Amino acid sequence: MVLREQDKHFLSSLYIAIAIIFTWKGIWDGLYEIPFLGSLSCRSYLSLETCTPLVFLFLGFAMLTISGAIFKEFDPLGGIQKAVNKTLHSVQIHHDKKNFQFKYYDKEQKKYVAIPATWVKKIEKGALVVVSPQQKQEIFIPIHRVTEVLYKGKSYWRL
Repeated sequence: MVLREQDKHFLSSLYIAIAIIFTWKGIWDGLYEIPFLGSLSCRSYLSLETCTPLVFLFLGFAMLTISGAIFKEFDPLGGIQKAVNKTLHSVQIHHDKKNFQFKYYDKEQKKYVAIPATWVKKIEKGALVVVSPQQKQEIFIPIHRVTEVLYKGKSYWRL
């Protein structure tokens, strides 16, 4: 089973977020041991029951949001677009390029079309430059329309 690129991005972002939140929780729990700061903590003003881990979870997300790290890590399109470009470039330089196909959605034909990777002349500025042997004319396919890469007819990568 091949994980979709969105799934990989989501899982890695979730893992990083959990790690950062656990780190901050450890830092905050450690601050209670410092005499002056410990007296300013929520434990001194509120009962112990109200200082639940959810408070620390909220603080962790608030800190990530204020620092901007949450927007950098959870960019829903930026990380995925980089992964798509990386995959397409790796297929372009692969030694067995003739067995790869790119599958994309064609708006004119209103269907998914698979083209051989050997037809791709180059990848530039968010588009595949395709030259079919029959037409001898360059066709530009936006990279965001590429949904799957096939290797010997089987799914190698998919969005």
